[in-house]
Amino acid sequence: MKPAYLSLEDRNRYRSLEDVVGCKWSVAVLAAIARGVKRPGELERFIPGISAKVLAERLKKLLDYGLAERTEFPGLPARVEYELSEKGRKLAGIIEQLRELDGRYGSGEEEEVP
Repeated sequence: MKPAYLSLEDRNRYRSLEDVVGCKWSVAVLAAIARGVKRPGELERFIPGISAKVLAERLKKLLDYGLAERTEFPGLPARVEYELSEKGRKLAGIIEQLRELDGRYGSGEEEEVP
């Protein structure tokens, strides 16, 4: 039997998901990292229109939610790379499926599935 209401705990879980998936920049950063773009400068060049400030904010958000991992390499100059966590890879796969679905049905004309 389904509960009569959405609990506060469930609502808070949705909020964190909305914070990531509902933000065009977070989704773009997640997708870029999933495609192998790992360094902040590369991400900034790979994602048209994103500023360094917004990129830094979105990377922090992905780290905070456990969707990405940050690795620092010693040396001069210091180097930082980002990779998706297992949770991030799963979410990136779901987002890719949604993108494919939108590509297939987004125009309003349904394509026949083979």
